[in-house]
Amino acid sequence: MERVSLSDSEISEAADGVHLAIMAGAEEMNVQHFEIEPGAAVEEHSHPHEQTGFIYEGELTFRSDGDETVCGPGDSYAIPADQPHAAENRGDETVRGVDIFSPPRENPTWQE
Repeated sequence: MERVSLSDSEISEAADGVHLAIMAGAEEMNVQHFEIEPGAAVEEHSHPHEQTGFIYEGELTFRSDGDETVCGPGDSYAIPADQPHAAENRGDETVRGVDIFSPPRENPTWQE
């Protein structure tokens, strides 16, 4: 069994105001903690990983296939592999949550 504390995880800034930390992982999946500051965005992208997540603080607006979906505290979501999607924090508080990726994913870098 693996135990990983967020306080022991290396946090990277994948884009301005978007902070990610890889946590526990196995052969088939891993957990990533995220914090997205007010006004920060994850530009449209896709990846071969299935992605599910849970928001525990703040509200995050997702864009996919021309639709917008707002997820807030207590909401979970699922994004199929290879589906283009983007996310933006349009609120006044930092969004905090966790994502689970299958297969496991490393922290991406979207900075130019």
